[in-house]
Amino acid sequence: MGGMFKFLRRREAPAEPVDVQAEAKARAEVFWRRWDDLLPEIAGALGDSAPERIESLVADALAEVHPDLTFAIEHGEQAVYALVISSQADPELRPYTDAWMAAAPPADTLWEYHDSVPPVPDPTEVTVNLRGEKYPLEQVRVVAQVAEDEGLVDVAVYHPGFAALDENARRALTFLPLDATLGERLAADRIGRVETAEREPESSIGLLELRELVRELDAR
Repeated sequence: MGGMFKFLRRREAPAEPVDVQAEAKARAEVFWRRWDDLLPEIAGALGDSAPERIESLVADALAEVHPDLTFAIEHGEQAVYALVISSQADPELRPYTDAWMAAAPPADTLWEYHDSVPPVPDPTEVTVNLRGEKYPLEQVRVVAQVAEDEGLVDVAVYHPGFAALDENARRALTFLPLDATLGERLAADRIGRVETAEREPESSIGLLELRELVRELDAR
């Protein structure tokens, strides 16, 4: 990946303290007891189309698991609602999201639970609104280089809208397609170095081809 790319980051997971898992497990169990107590109030607020009534309640409960976790209540894939928590791809928070998911109740017709942002069914159908402009993800092109020994895929991401964006917005439009395509967890596990391409690179692939490539690597 040559000079037309701008290096952004490489994720590296730090070593975890030995006692983190026990602490995370205890905190997760507290959350789910509180969630059970809150469910009638949550159901009432959602039934009234007033989720803002319970946002602070859920946020306070989740902060007891870890203050850096975020959440969203969305339409479920199989259930009516989905409670989605996110570590924002921070490897230090992985034990907390793992423990939260391990202690979660079984999904039912009303609720399902996700410990990371799941991939969208078809990212090429997504249009991102950024700084008042629309950016179709079907226009994203990616150069992917597989590092078999590390089990990672290094990528350079291009969108024709990059030229009109400042650095922060360009960065957002670089990473958002990856998380939308792969989901937060798979992107964190299998995407290595991420670069933004200032010009459309040769031998590039689309987002659905990238998904197939990364999932095949993950399966191996």
